[in-house]
Amino acid sequence: MSISTVFFITLETLNLSLRINTNINYQILFIMNTESCHCGLLSCKEVNTRDKDNKFTLQPLPYAENSLEPYISEKTVKFHYGKHLAAYIDNTNKLKAGTQFDDQPIHEIIKKASGGLFNNAAQVFNHYFYFEALHHSGAQAPRGKLSNLLEKNFGSFEDFKEKFTQAGTALFGSGWVWLVQEDDKLEIWPAPNAENPLKNGKYPLLTMDVWEHAYYLDTQNARAKYIENFWQIVNWEVVEKRVK
Repeated sequence: MSISTVFFITLETLNLSLRINTNINYQILFIMNTESCHCGLLSCKEVNTRDKDNKFTLQPLPYAENSLEPYISEKTVKFHYGKHLAAYIDNTNKLKAGTQFDDQPIHEIIKKASGGLFNNAAQVFNHYFYFEALHHSGAQAPRGKLSNLLEKNFGSFEDFKEKFTQAGTALFGSGWVWLVQEDDKLEIWPAPNAENPLKNGKYPLLTMDVWEHAYYLDTQNARAKYIENFWQIVNWEVVEKRVK
């Protein structure tokens, strides 16, 4: 009868098995160390989980697909999270294979890669970051340190919302609007395409997806209506946990 012994070792690679030709089967599982990533994504460890083939996998949505209704439909969530995000993950796995980035976590790929690998890895991070901070039952206004920082930097929460909305409305084409933090300074940072704050040395707190696939099934080309709906489902408790 064979005996299996499992050792858990924290390294920036995983799913490596060492099999010795005896009655003992030693399996060494390498778990990616993301505890000090400082990327702002609360689910960073889960997002960087890999399967036996060293591939990133789509993580379960942290709420039901219909939880954001009536502001974002279940149909949109199914396509946006289940199709678009899944495709970015698949492309990232293909593009990183056999490169220096193969064993690196998403946030490190973003910081160091370029071209197609950067674009797809950044979109993986961006989408997880976006969906993580949405929930129908989320608090309708920030509290605590986040509230104080918003007032200090923008005058009031309502003034912040107005400026963030303007940035999202004015951003030409596809992209993201970010709220980023540096010490006690907050900044609204609109970015085209897959651009990501981590690539630019910025620490993110909140993002809004303004690619058309985020809203077209619900509001067609009415981005302004989508942004209005967005404010109804921001989970400020999550954003508060990201504050440094």
